[in-house]
Amino acid sequence: MVRWPAALTLSAAALLIFACSPAGPEGVDTSVLDREIGQRIGDPSTCVLLAERVSRKIVYRYGTNTVCARTYPGCQDQPERTVEDLLKGLDPTAEGVAISCPTAADGSRSVGWAAGPVAGRDLVFGAVMEGQRALPGMIMTDRLASAFSAAGLE
Repeated sequence: MVRWPAALTLSAAALLIFACSPAGPEGVDTSVLDREIGQRIGDPSTCVLLAERVSRKIVYRYGTNTVCARTYPGCQDQPERTVEDLLKGLDPTAEGVAISCPTAADGSRSVGWAAGPVAGRDLVFGAVMEGQRALPGMIMTDRLASAFSAAGLE
């Protein structure tokens, strides 16, 4: 049996994880984009996706696979959905989505949804945040616009 050094095993695991992640929008440093989003709406229960406007191919993800794959109430008579469902169902002519609703009967937890075009780019974004301190969709939209601008997505 061949024993791999721990550092080599960890390096191989990291490469596999990053190989599966989208590369990011062209000309944008994803570490800067991660930092800017993290400073404005970062939370362990946050997912932000950027996709090409027409094909909806995802080019960037902020948040873990687990958080991004979770389904939450869609709010305003929408069925449960993931952030990718929101993004793929976004009307390309719409200005965007910014909604929120409770996820716990006692109102102690909520979900915020935000989606729309990225100014100056042929991209759209979709975002979700759920929890006791989840931001409303409108606040997420404003803060993400600021994060995108600060990261050079304009």
